[in-house]
Amino acid sequence: MKNYFDFSGYDWDAWSTFLQDHWLVLVIALVVLLFIIRVVKTFVKWALVLVIVVGIVAYSGYTLDDVKSIGTQAIDSLKQEAVSAMAGEVDKATFTSNSDGTFTVKTENLELTGVPGSGEVNVKFRGKSVGTMKIDSTIQALIDQAKANGKV
Repeated sequence: MKNYFDFSGYDWDAWSTFLQDHWLVLVIALVVLLFIIRVVKTFVKWALVLVIVVGIVAYSGYTLDDVKSIGTQAIDSLKQEAVSAMAGEVDKATFTSNSDGTFTVKTENLELTGVPGSGEVNVKFRGKSVGTMKIDSTIQALIDQAKANGKV
């Protein structure tokens, strides 16, 4: 039996995806719950609240693990798209050494920020943060080419 009420270890992306997929049902359930809490008294009230909450979780058809998996797949897809964009924009990349010891590599759609020697960069694709990525051969080639293109 799946534990539907184990909320530990879930991040905001998982909750956000769940809320976006089921917002209408959740709003209707919230209205019903507020009505029940105002009208119905004591034990019956809380029994009805519990039944509605369990019904919503069962109705969704997703466990929180499923929702988190969908969110992770979307982020991985966006990261892959960012890596693909790197290859097409390498000749326009610029390298900047920042005053705080970090560096920034910018292209038309991509921005990488990192600390030299850390092995990771923060990635923004089309202005949206897609998280951190390990510096692999593709990313290192972009950094090297940006340095060769000249510092800004």
